[in-house]
Amino acid sequence: MTDQRRGTRAAHEALPAPMREAVDDFADHLAGVRNRSAHTVRAYVTDLVSLLDHAVRMGCADLSELDLTVLRSWLAKQRTMGAARTSLARRAAAARTFSAWAHRAGLLAGDVAAPLASPRAHRELPIVLRADQAAALMDAPDRSRTTADVDDATRTRDEDDTRTGSGNDEPDPVLLRDRLLLELLYGTGVRISEACGLDVTDVDQARRVVRVLGKGGRERAVPYGLPAQRALDAWLTQGRPALAGRRSDSALLLGARGGRLNPTTARRIVGGYAEAAGLPRVTPHGLRHSAATHLLEGGADLRAVQELLGHSSLASTQIYTHVSVERLRAAYRQAHPRA
Repeated sequence: MTDQRRGTRAAHEALPAPMREAVDDFADHLAGVRNRSAHTVRAYVTDLVSLLDHAVRMGCADLSELDLTVLRSWLAKQRTMGAARTSLARRAAAARTFSAWAHRAGLLAGDVAAPLASPRAHRELPIVLRADQAAALMDAPDRSRTTADVDDATRTRDEDDTRTGSGNDEPDPVLLRDRLLLELLYGTGVRISEACGLDVTDVDQARRVVRVLGKGGRERAVPYGLPAQRALDAWLTQGRPALAGRRSDSALLLGARGGRLNPTTARRIVGGYAEAAGLPRVTPHGLRHSAATHLLEGGADLRAVQELLGHSSLASTQIYTHVSVERLRAAYRQAHPRA
């Protein structure tokens, strides 16, 4: 357990009993009714515990005493402690979500956080790979003929991935898995949690489409190309059968001991191959950024890219148009004699 989680648990236990119950009920609402991810629930609960702890320190003996003054004081304290604008925006959003829920539940007389303003998060343009860099990353597993040929940066998986090379000409199933992972992340632009959550039955090979369960339980169909299909064929025929066991169930991507590949391990795989290929630091989300940018640069419609990525708002997708413009400006400044 991290120090932050220990601190949140201690602060939660120190709250008055009615406040603790409100926190727990709010968490159940987020998970069961709003269908939020475990990560989102954990983040919102952490923010709420911090808010209520601050309220108690300001003299609020009961949840009904929570008001806009306390909320603004809490955010101001977070700012003086060095919280980033993005963190402040998320915490304000957590407070507004809780306030609206508590008002509907009869715990607050009004939606006290409705007028709460939050700093506009400064959104930096994501770093994306060039097309040739993405291609080099896709080929990185092929340059590793056995697991012994891949350096420690690439082979640092987790306790599941402890295999060594077989010493013969049989393809290494872990390398086949890695190739498919990279092709799926870049070829479809799916999130790492979505890729690791795929089952074999989610893949429609006849149409070359994967069925993805995204944020909020929203399902979407995402096409993939021929390179991903070749990697999938090799994995399903030569890789997955060699690793599959009692723990595999229907998971598409497996760890070396047969369990479902977890996102933390997958992030290390991507970063390791990027380092081995001499590329900039790459994350699975960086491959998602790269896929979206390359689609738009190739002429894809913004709405189509939005659907492929599973964005609920077009505003989330529009950032990639800015990325494309910035890349165009950089090329112009570098190449045009009158720049």
